[in-house]
Amino acid sequence: MEFTGAEAGRRVAGTDWSALAAGLDEHGSAPTGPLLTVRECAGLAALYDEPELFRTTVDLARHRFGSGEYRYFTHDLPAPVAALRAALYPRLLPVARDWAARLGRPAPWPDSLAEWLERCHAAGQDRSAQILLRYGPGDWNALHRDVFGELVFPLQVVIALDAYGTDYSGGEFLMVEQRPRAQSRGTATALEQGHGLVFTTRDRPVRSRRGWSAGAMRHGVSTVRSGHRRTLGLVFHDAA
Repeated sequence: MEFTGAEAGRRVAGTDWSALAAGLDEHGSAPTGPLLTVRECAGLAALYDEPELFRTTVDLARHRFGSGEYRYFTHDLPAPVAALRAALYPRLLPVARDWAARLGRPAPWPDSLAEWLERCHAAGQDRSAQILLRYGPGDWNALHRDVFGELVFPLQVVIALDAYGTDYSGGEFLMVEQRPRAQSRGTATALEQGHGLVFTTRDRPVRSRRGWSAGAMRHGVSTVRSGHRRTLGLVFHDAA
């Protein structure tokens, strides 16, 4: 079956978006329903071995980011990647605007992903930030944020391309919330193959005595103990 925009929209619509928004409010991350079939996951993972599809490769150990490797796609995205990104943006947009309102921040994101990306490019953020990541035994990803420039969309999505507990062990998705005047809080999530996890790019609104404040958050990947772990990362702003 051809992966069209309509098919992406149908799958994205299958998620309970009210529940997902509540999960984001509470934890800074929340799972989607199934977005890719097992066969589609395998097809996307196999693209890693086609270097002409990517603009650059990052060796995590070389940059002291952890261990493992990832590649940034060019703007000529594979159909499932482009279709899912376009279908997810309008679903995430209400959460982004709501968070901005609570934090008293501007909400510069238009209704159209294409228009938002045009603004990114006009500001000098014109490099694709869509990622395929590949980890093997002993690999891990340090806690970080994917900001890439002044223009930032506050949510992003990771989609698991391999089966946790079957294709690999370890490699849980990590989030750490920095809490004011308290110890940090961490969560670990085992990603389900073909499903997405929506998570905050840098922070989330946290209720305080004075109203709302920004709870700083970072994400990473725990050490892979065995097998191979591959994921697709969807980011809704481009990189400088």
